[in-house]
Amino acid sequence: MEENAPPVPKPWRALDHWFARPRSAQSVVIGLSLYLAVAANWPLWSELARIGGAPSVYMPSIALMSLLLVCGMVAVLSFTAWTRWMKPVWFGVVVLAAVVQHYMLTYRVVMDPTMLANVLQTDSSEVQELLGWRMALNVLWVVALPAWALWRVRIAPAPVLSQAWRNLALLAIAAAVAAAGAFAMNRQLAPLMRNNVHLRYMLNPLAGIYSTTAVVVKPLFAHSRKLVPITGGTVLGASYANQTKPPLFVLVVGKTARADHFGLNGYVRNTTPELAARHVLSFREVRSCGTNTLASVPCMFSPLSKDAFEAREDDFENLMDVLQASGLAVFWLDNQAGGCKGVCDRVPHAFAFDHVAPAVKSVLCDADECLDEVMLSGLDQRIAALPAERSSKGIVLVMHQMGSLGPAYYKRSSADVKHFMPECLTNALAECSHSELINGYDNSIAYTDRFLGKVIDWLEGKSRKFDPSLLYVSDHGESLGEYGLFLHGLPYGFAPDVQKRVPMVTWFGDGMTERNKLSRSCMESGLDKPLTHDNLYHTVLGLMDVKTPTYQPSLDALASCRGTR
Repeated sequence: MEENAPPVPKPWRALDHWFARPRSAQSVVIGLSLYLAVAANWPLWSELARIGGAPSVYMPSIALMSLLLVCGMVAVLSFTAWTRWMKPVWFGVVVLAAVVQHYMLTYRVVMDPTMLANVLQTDSSEVQELLGWRMALNVLWVVALPAWALWRVRIAPAPVLSQAWRNLALLAIAAAVAAAGAFAMNRQLAPLMRNNVHLRYMLNPLAGIYSTTAVVVKPLFAHSRKLVPITGGTVLGASYANQTKPPLFVLVVGKTARADHFGLNGYVRNTTPELAARHVLSFREVRSCGTNTLASVPCMFSPLSKDAFEAREDDFENLMDVLQASGLAVFWLDNQAGGCKGVCDRVPHAFAFDHVAPAVKSVLCDADECLDEVMLSGLDQRIAALPAERSSKGIVLVMHQMGSLGPAYYKRSSADVKHFMPECLTNALAECSHSELINGYDNSIAYTDRFLGKVIDWLEGKSRKFDPSLLYVSDHGESLGEYGLFLHGLPYGFAPDVQKRVPMVTWFGDGMTERNKLSRSCMESGLDKPLTHDNLYHTVLGLMDVKTPTYQPSLDALASCRGTR
């Protein structure tokens, strides 16, 4: 009976048959492209469905984008369709696609060159916060099947010349099919891509490959940038001639703070009671130079405008160089492991978490990072160590915050300022309710408020020897779930306003107010005046009375309020 029974079908008989014979590298490339189009592009398909609204509108768009995506992948991978030694490259492309999709799904970011450059600048503690079991599962879901297939498949050997002709033919066919599809549906494609520029950075992994080439490979063949000096002719102004006390100016560079979450700016929650109690001035309409630290920090310290900075072919000296050239004592204190992004390279600088007393470290630090108040620890000793000849003229101290860096917002505040509870206690933001996410972020703003209050108190304590003042401005904002977006770093052109509108706060001691003849009523009347990071360079030079050819009074936010008392 058993001999006459029909054979039981094997579940993997078809696959076993396919893997039994060697396959051409071209067929592997085509199969891999089809797989990635389906398995690694859910954010793209979801976005097309959101834009289109009705299935009759978005299904043709999805079909066309699928065709273009597959053809693009085949064209790119045709350059790798050679031998079995290309398997690690193919596997690397799959892993890249899986990781990019995870972050697009989790944080609603896109992998444009700016975002990739920001990722490459991320320090180890930030990387740890972005990892987790959810990422491992999402990556494994995409990677498992092609990893198994690449391990099983045998690549048929072929002469080099024959393989080259096949690859060239594959590239030509892919390009021709893509061109024909784009031409046939140009009426739908052109307005779609023109009105939704971000879609081009959602083509996965094409966008990641393009961005990697732009950020990592392209600079290898670019001309080396030279440093353009701008400090010539820099001198201190007349206010220094007969001064009785030198100025002490603190510039706090915030991190990931939103203007609309500052109580000073009308936010429904009182997140800034310490600043309000110290009668600071809050400028409510300030826009950042970029949507990530790597773009914003060098730009905001540059003498160039945002547009000129982004179009530059060479590097320029910055605000720190000019202040130092004037003869002032300059010091950059960083609580960001990622550092100053080159801004402080030519002036004295230090990391706040280095050489911290054990008693302070046990309170303010964990294994890999510290709360911002660590910058106040040993600050008197740091100031005393500056060159006496320069300090007698004046001091400029820059403090670079950890601020409200996400996604682990709960780590950015101490227990005694966690007024908004419960808060999100994980870096997997999708696991938290929106209210928990907002609570965690607002607690980080409340901690920044407390930190700035303590810096002002420290400055007031120095008023017997110095004329003190403070200016705080954040590097960029943050998305907290609006439009389904999280974190920051979207291309500036279509990033939401919350990633670009930042808080800026000033405080002046009596000595600095008298020194600059500042009119408070004049400054208060300009708190809603539109400003950008372009104004920072010129405003600081104006306050510090530093004369230099690059200073533009029209960009000095306080120029009209000085000398008016």
